[in-house]
Amino acid sequence: MGLSEAPGQRDTQALLSTTQTMELRRRDYHVERPLLNQEQLEELGNRGSATGTWQWRNWFRCSRARAYALLLQYLPVLTWLPQYPVREWLLGDLLSGLSVAIMQLPQGLAYALLAGLPPVFGLYSSFYPVFIYFLFGTSRHISVGTFAVMSVMVGSVTESLAPDEDFLQASNSTVDVAARDARRVQLASALSVLVGLFQVGLGLVHFGFVVTYLSEPLVRGYTTAASVQVFISQLKYVFGLHLSSRSGPLSLIYTALEVCWNLPKTVVNTLVTAVVAGLVLVLVKLLNNKLQKHLPVPLPGELLTLIGATGISYGIGLNEVDVVGRIPAGLVPPVAPSPQLFARLVGNAFAIAVVGFAIAISLGKIFALRHGYRVDSNQELVALGLSNFIGGIFQCFPVSCSMSRSLVQESTGGNTQVAGAISSLFILIIILKLGELFQDLPKAVLAAVIIVNLKGMLMQFTDLCSLWKTNRVDLLIWLVTFVATILLNLDLGLAVAIAFSMLLVVVRIQLPHYSVLGQMPDTDVYRDVAEYSEAREVPGVKIFRSSTTMFFANAELYGDALKQRPSDPVTHIRSSSHIKDTSISINVNTGITNIESNDVEGSNVKVSAENELEDIAAGDQEDAKAPAMSSLKALGLPQPDFHSLILDLGTLSFVDTVCLKSLKNIFRDFREIEVEVYMAACHSPVVSQLEAGHFFDASITKQHLFASVHDAVIFALQHPRSGPVSPALVTKL
Repeated sequence: MGLSEAPGQRDTQALLSTTQTMELRRRDYHVERPLLNQEQLEELGNRGSATGTWQWRNWFRCSRARAYALLLQYLPVLTWLPQYPVREWLLGDLLSGLSVAIMQLPQGLAYALLAGLPPVFGLYSSFYPVFIYFLFGTSRHISVGTFAVMSVMVGSVTESLAPDEDFLQASNSTVDVAARDARRVQLASALSVLVGLFQVGLGLVHFGFVVTYLSEPLVRGYTTAASVQVFISQLKYVFGLHLSSRSGPLSLIYTALEVCWNLPKTVVNTLVTAVVAGLVLVLVKLLNNKLQKHLPVPLPGELLTLIGATGISYGIGLNEVDVVGRIPAGLVPPVAPSPQLFARLVGNAFAIAVVGFAIAISLGKIFALRHGYRVDSNQELVALGLSNFIGGIFQCFPVSCSMSRSLVQESTGGNTQVAGAISSLFILIIILKLGELFQDLPKAVLAAVIIVNLKGMLMQFTDLCSLWKTNRVDLLIWLVTFVATILLNLDLGLAVAIAFSMLLVVVRIQLPHYSVLGQMPDTDVYRDVAEYSEAREVPGVKIFRSSTTMFFANAELYGDALKQRPSDPVTHIRSSSHIKDTSISINVNTGITNIESNDVEGSNVKVSAENELEDIAAGDQEDAKAPAMSSLKALGLPQPDFHSLILDLGTLSFVDTVCLKSLKNIFRDFREIEVEVYMAACHSPVVSQLEAGHFFDASITKQHLFASVHDAVIFALQHPRSGPVSPALVTKL
């Protein structure tokens, strides 16, 4: 029968109109289940204590399998390189590596100047750290190496600790450039070693989550301010000016003013060189964007500009134009950093370590989500730390990853860090054989390269409009970070930004949104009655909710909002009657008047006439229970307009001792005015913490804790303290 009816049913469904089909899909459904409090829920689900995992015990175990697992964990190249698909990926990685190397060359030279170092050290920083990251990194697409923000942070350190004024020659009052550069290289390499130690240490203790405290608005505001610092620092090369070195708070403002005051001393040849180089770079970038779909790899505009400018400078000579100067061929031997410098560099090193990791992990996660693989934040810390540590020994300065190079590495077919290894080998060839060919390269061209590459970070000013429309608290974080970094320099600016961001978190936790919930019509859903006009409070039941967890910082505010806030929808839950301890003096709100047999003085009512109460007041400790047994009605006090209070604790994420005491006080205080208190929607970890804190006792049991708000409402209506409730209301709910 079923087989013969099936075609007819399908035909009937096919003949139904669209409207009828939609109506069939809108059929009401009902879920029936027993009312569950915490005891019943634990019995039904067979709840048991979670078995603890003692991870630290495994740290001290030694076996061949564990040693091999640790080797693969901390040296990821051994995991993916043996499985590398040569035929599918090698050509893409080769083209990508060459494209990135072509960008690494001019950027390495330029960002070394930004760090206050000779250009050749930018080439060193484009070789050693990149190859180290190839071995230890987990991101397949980011391009590690010199980066503008990191370079300007290094430059602020080198110029403050080794200013030009410390190297003036007594004979002719000129700067001893060789001695100054040697001192700055020593500072930068020691800084790189210290940054690497911080990053490796944080990675080994699995402290990669520290970057989560740098919110996106904070990072974007900070990098935008850093790009402004980079821009202003390059103006002296664009205009051919010789400015004094400045560091510390307001140094950027003084530098900008000094540039303006010295504009009449501009070297015209230098300015023309920078403007022409900048225009060429911009035109090539526009051409690359327009022909992106037709070009296998982007046109190497930066490399072509460097080659052209070097050829022109060498061929015809550019009078009064500063050039890069001697670039020694070959690699430098490793040099141990001076430990005496660590004490002066520790604060800046930690800031650079955090910022560098934040930039790298944010880009790494973007590419990982796009291509479907996972980036280990702790291993990324270790990889970056080893890159900086080993690079510092070979006189490199701290590095991170570059967004522009990473995008090129991805878009030109890069699939793994083999592209990074190829780019580092190409840089090695330049260091060994071709570097000295760029000795006549004008510094103004390198400044133009830096300024043109700032476009992406300077475009972050558009965040102001979007944040104004979406989230003005994040806008405030962005602005405070930007202004603090501009005025106080990069290190103090970052500290102020993090402190302000944490302060805002504390303020937002201490000022949550408190609401009274009502039932949505014909549902078991409860929403804020102030926001939903159709939400109706359940007669005789108050449901109270906070938008954040309750702990020591806001527990008192939670209690105040629940009991004493006249402007809150809970208007004076205890204002109609307040019993203090177990004495006969009962405090009542000033709005309650004309209570018979009571002497009213202001807001205090002294009950003293009746013999029954006199006996209680004169009684000993055996009679101390009598006041608790007396009802409000017997005492001549008005009844509250509800008999049950339900605390929606769905937002509670943890419990501390202050929270436990506050909850116990709420139960005690409301029971004194004959209002029963229930809790609802607690998560299992919170329940476990309540048990560990001995919250449950004879007066507060797990029968006062319900699986949902709706369960608590139904139970409260079935068991009111002030008398039975209409069965029709319970059935309706």
